[in-house]
Amino acid sequence: MKMEREENKKKKKKSLLRAKPDQKKKKAAEEKNKVAKEKKQTRNKEIILIAYVFAGLFLLVIGYFVNFMLRDSEEVINNPYNKRQDLLAEQIIRGDILSADGKVLAHTLVDSKGNETRNYPYENIYAHVVGRFSKGRTGIESSENFHLLTSHTNTVSKIVKELSGGKNIGDSVLTTLDTRLQKAAYDALGSHKGAVVVMEPSTGRILAMVSKPDYDPNQIDKVWEELTKEDTGKEEKDSPLLNRAAQGLYPPGSTFKILTALEYIRENPDYKKYKYDCTGKGIFNSVTINCYNNKAHGKVDLKESLAKSCNSSFANIGITLNMSAFRKLCDTFLFNQSIPVDMLYNKSSFVLNGKSPVDQIPQTVIGQGQTQISPLHNAMIISAVANGGIMMKPYVVDRLESQSGETVKKYLPEMYKTVMTPKEAEILTSFMTETVENGTAGSLKNNRYTVAGKTGSAEFMEGKPAHAWFIGFAPAENPEIAVSIIVESVGTGSDYAVPIADKIFKTYFSYK
Repeated sequence: MKMEREENKKKKKKSLLRAKPDQKKKKAAEEKNKVAKEKKQTRNKEIILIAYVFAGLFLLVIGYFVNFMLRDSEEVINNPYNKRQDLLAEQIIRGDILSADGKVLAHTLVDSKGNETRNYPYENIYAHVVGRFSKGRTGIESSENFHLLTSHTNTVSKIVKELSGGKNIGDSVLTTLDTRLQKAAYDALGSHKGAVVVMEPSTGRILAMVSKPDYDPNQIDKVWEELTKEDTGKEEKDSPLLNRAAQGLYPPGSTFKILTALEYIRENPDYKKYKYDCTGKGIFNSVTINCYNNKAHGKVDLKESLAKSCNSSFANIGITLNMSAFRKLCDTFLFNQSIPVDMLYNKSSFVLNGKSPVDQIPQTVIGQGQTQISPLHNAMIISAVANGGIMMKPYVVDRLESQSGETVKKYLPEMYKTVMTPKEAEILTSFMTETVENGTAGSLKNNRYTVAGKTGSAEFMEGKPAHAWFIGFAPAENPEIAVSIIVESVGTGSDYAVPIADKIFKTYFSYK
C-alpha cells in the first residue's frame, strides 16, 4: 500500500514536470496571438484612417467642383484672359442685348466681307449698364460675355452653318431694363454729373441705371485717348468711364437719417414721446450742428424731425445711441460688406463703433463724417423699406433666349436677407410719407399716387455746393417702384433730386 502511494506520487511529479513546458508553450502562443491581434487592430485602424482621409479629400474635390459649377464657373469663363472666349468668337456671332420691352440695346453688324461691328442703337443712354465690347468689356457685355458667345440654335442648323463655313448666332440676353424709364432718368439728369437707379422693390429687378458723364460706346475707339487722359487743372475728374451708380461713393447726407431713426426706435420703445425744440443749431459733444440755412424748426417729434430733415434734432438723437449697436445695424444694411450684384461696384463704409471718439458722432448720424455710400446701395436700402424689411438681390438680366426665341435660362427674384421687421418698415414708411406730405419733398405730393421718400444734401468740400440726394418709392401703401438719385455738387435734394424723381414716377405711372 505504502509502495503504491509512493509510486503515485512519482507519477504525479513526473506529470507536473511534463506540464510546465506545455504551459510555457501555451502562454507563449497566447502572447504571440495577442501581439498579432494588436498588430492587426493597429493595421485596421491605419487602413480606416487612410480611408477616411481619402473620403474627405474626395468630398473636398466634389465640393470644389460643385462650388465651381454653381458660383465660380461664369467668373472664370468671363475672365478676359480666358482663351476659350477667343475660340468661341471665331465660331459665333455675338448675340443681342435687349431691353425688357424688346428694344435692341446692343447688336452685331456684319458687312459683306464678314467684318463684325458691335452697334449700340441708344448710344450714350446705356453706356454704363449695358457697357461696351471694345477697349475692355464692361457692364452686361462683360458679365454675360460667355452667354452672348454661346449658341443654342437648332443642332441641325448649327451643323449646316459650320459645314458651310458660316457662323452661328449667339444667344440673346434679355434685361430687366425699361427703355422708357431709362430715357426719362437720362433726360431728367440732364447735363449734371450724377447717377440714377430705379428698382422694383419686391423683386430686385433693376428697371433703369444711368450714370453721367457718359460716352458713346459706338465711338469708343475714336474717343478712347480723350476719355483716358488725365484731367489736369481740375479739382474734380469727370471720369466718364466710371459707372457712378454702382462705383461712385458719396456721403449719404440726410438719407442716412432713416437708419439713425431706426436705431433710435429699436433702443427706445417709447420713441413716440420724443420731443426736441430746434433753434436752428446746437452744440453736441462739443460739435456745432446747423440746420439748413440755420432754419429753426421749433418743437418736433421723431417723425417731424425726419420729415423736416432737422439736423440738430438728429444730432441730439445720435449722441444718445449705443454706437456698438448702431455699427451692427449698419453692417446688417451692408455697410462695410459686399453687396450681392453681378457688376463692378465699390463697398459703402461706416466707420463708427463703440470705441470711436464721441465728437465724430454728431456729424456721422446726420449722414456726414466719413460715411460713404453708392446710389445702388441706397436703392437697396430704400427698396428694403418698401418691401416690408426684406432686401432682395438686385439683378439686371431677366433671361437668355436662343436665336429662335426659345428660353435658355430664366433668372428669378431672390431674397437676400431680412434687415428689419415689417412693423419697423411700416413706421419708416409713415415717416417718409410725411416727408412728402409736409416736409422737404413736398413737390411730390398731390399726384394720383402717394410717394414716400427722403431728401438729402451732402456736403463734401468746403466752398462747393452739396450733392443732392433723393431716395423713395411709390405708391407708398403698395410700392411698385423705388428710386435712388444723386446730383453732384448742385445744392439741395429738394431742388435738384426730387424733380428727377417726379419725372421718373410720372413716366412709370403714365403707362400703368
